[in-house]
Amino acid sequence: MSRSDGASEGRDARDRDKPLYMISVAAELTGMHPQTLRVYEQKGLVTPGRSRGNTRLYSQADIDRLNLISKLTDEGINLAGVVRIMDMRERARERDEEIDRLRARVRELEDEVHEFHMRERITALARYDGQSPEQVMRGLLGNGNNDPVE
Repeated sequence: MSRSDGASEGRDARDRDKPLYMISVAAELTGMHPQTLRVYEQKGLVTPGRSRGNTRLYSQADIDRLNLISKLTDEGINLAGVVRIMDMRERARERDEEIDRLRARVRELEDEVHEFHMRERITALARYDGQSPEQVMRGLLGNGNNDPVE
C-alpha cells in the first residue's frame, strides 16, 4: 500500500512553484512574446521568480497561469477582466483552504467530544460499580490476566 498522498501533493505543489524557465523559454511554452510576459508582470498578472543575476525565472505554475490568461484573452476578456477573474480564483482557493482547515478542526472537536462522553460514561460506571475510573478503565482495556480487577 502506498503512502498518503498528502506528502506527495505538498511536494508537487512546491515543484510547480519552483522557478525554472527563463523568459525566452516561458514565451515559447506559452506562445507569447517576451514583451507580453513583461507587461503581464507589470500588471500583476504573474510574478516570476528571479535568479541571483535578477533574470526572470518562471515556474510551471506561472506557465499554467499564463496559459489561462491567454485562453481568457482569446475568448475576448480584456486584461482588467482577467485581473478580476484571477483575483476571484485566488480568493476561492484561499476559501477552499480555510474550509479544509475548519473541517479538520471540526474533526478534532468531534474527537474531543467523543472522548469527553466516554470519560463521563466511565466515571458513571465507576460510581455505579464502586471502583475508581482508573480501575474501570484498566478493566475495560484488560489487565494482562483474567483476574478480576480490584
